[in-house]
Amino acid sequence: MNHSFGPQSTTDQVLEGINLSGKRVLVTGVSAGLGVETARVLVSHGADVVGAVRDLDKARRATAAVIPGPDGGSLELVELDLASLASVRACAGALIADGRPLDVVIANAGVMACPFGRTIDGFETQFGTNHLGHFLLVNRIASLIRPGGRLVNLSSAGHRISDVDLDDPNFDHAPYQEFIAYGRSKTANSLFAVEFDRRHRDRGVRATAVHPGAIQTELSRHMSDEALQRLMDYLTANDVANGLPPFVFKSVPQGAATSVWAAIIADADAVGGRYCEDCHVAGINDSAAIFSISGGVYAYALAPDRAKALWVKSEEMVGETF
Repeated sequence: MNHSFGPQSTTDQVLEGINLSGKRVLVTGVSAGLGVETARVLVSHGADVVGAVRDLDKARRATAAVIPGPDGGSLELVELDLASLASVRACAGALIADGRPLDVVIANAGVMACPFGRTIDGFETQFGTNHLGHFLLVNRIASLIRPGGRLVNLSSAGHRISDVDLDDPNFDHAPYQEFIAYGRSKTANSLFAVEFDRRHRDRGVRATAVHPGAIQTELSRHMSDEALQRLMDYLTANDVANGLPPFVFKSVPQGAATSVWAAIIADADAVGGRYCEDCHVAGINDSAAIFSISGGVYAYALAPDRAKALWVKSEEMVGETF
């Protein structure tokens, strides 16, 4: 594995000299931020990218500058609303009917810290969108992922806020807190990768979870400027108090670098079933401060038994067994 990349590495640096012609990659959330950058760099290196998005018009505008490089490459947009199981099934069905295999799936789309709400199917918005929508989509198209392929789930340091609650995933009983809900969904993203990796590694398909870092994108659109500043101040003070460098935002190309690294560059056996940050595999660190932006992963986000239990609960919630 190449250990020369780190928190400041960009997508272009990670893929320098790499020819991806002939590779087909599905990326969700290709209408803003990290999704657009991920698609851009993959297409520029010759990959054929399928961008799955809720708003096709918005995605067309956002990806207007995504162009092939000297090795070719293309971008195709398909409709996907992760907050609707019917939309997820329709998208998966179209991909299966098309029949072209995939080398990589990057589950990038998500929402953060939104007010309490429910998806079309009645799930708490963040758990339903960030986890259950991707759980259903990926499992329905799993047969399209070639041996040697990978699933990359975007998790977050936010997983440290809270473990999944399999007894009350929709906040039917506990009072809703937007960041608790976000933390649950990001822990679920990691646990989903753990169990998907266990189920598919014998056929050569590996799965990993990645934390992109803190980036100023549309993800924080539900936070006021004052709330965002308070969070930044807290992160800075918390990192310094724990002997870490002061908090700084990553650029979008730096934020998307770990997704691309884990999908294309990293050793499959090293990242399979693991959690990655800053273009390396993170170690388990249960002593890390809750809101530290880097510094390891909580053990519960990689626990195999917890991952199996979440899988069973997720099947129950979406009404399908995989």
